[in-house]
Amino acid sequence: MGRIKLILAAIILISSAGTAQEYTAGLLAGGTWQGPGLELQATASRFAQGFPFILRLAAGRYSLDPGDPAAARRIFINDNTNGVPSKDGHFWSLRLDFLYPVQWFSWKRLYFYGGPRRSYFTGHFEYVGGNEDFEVTSGSWGVGAGLEKHYAINRNLDLLLTAGIDYHAKSTLSGHDTAYSPNGESVNGRKTFTFNDADEAIRQPLIIPRLLIGAVYRF
Repeated sequence: MGRIKLILAAIILISSAGTAQEYTAGLLAGGTWQGPGLELQATASRFAQGFPFILRLAAGRYSLDPGDPAAARRIFINDNTNGVPSKDGHFWSLRLDFLYPVQWFSWKRLYFYGGPRRSYFTGHFEYVGGNEDFEVTSGSWGVGAGLEKHYAINRNLDLLLTAGIDYHAKSTLSGHDTAYSPNGESVNGRKTFTFNDADEAIRQPLIIPRLLIGAVYRF
């Protein structure tokens, strides 16, 4: 929760920046091909003389299928097969974007954006009746880009449509007391399992298409 509070504080800071000549805050809904999500964002423009971009900071939470429960159990804990498997997963996406207005397709108020990303993935696996309940986590850096279109609802409120794609590097998968890293190192690895085995079993976010719709308010 600490990192979430830090990001929300940063978003509020951007939204209240007195030096920004224009700033917005918005809430979007939609998701990725793996599941739905929500995103909170704030932008600031014309806050530095001659700076051509709009700066945006955003934090979103998305659901996803975390992977294969049976394989996760073998790779991170043991070979037991008792219990009814249950799973759920999500990841937090923290985003910094630089937006630039473009005039493609004869559309007005169209923006191209791109920037760095940070994701925090959690896959929860439970085996009801089998006395096993654990999480697999990872955190990775990435980059992303996309297009968004604004439609005026009134003077201060816009409807926003955005589509893009993010790419994240593979990162260490940690679960229970075991971890597998892309460089081949492992901590308390089970049997002869490797990172490739763990990566095949666990669906940490890597390539993430995004499609969202929402509203942004201009202050």
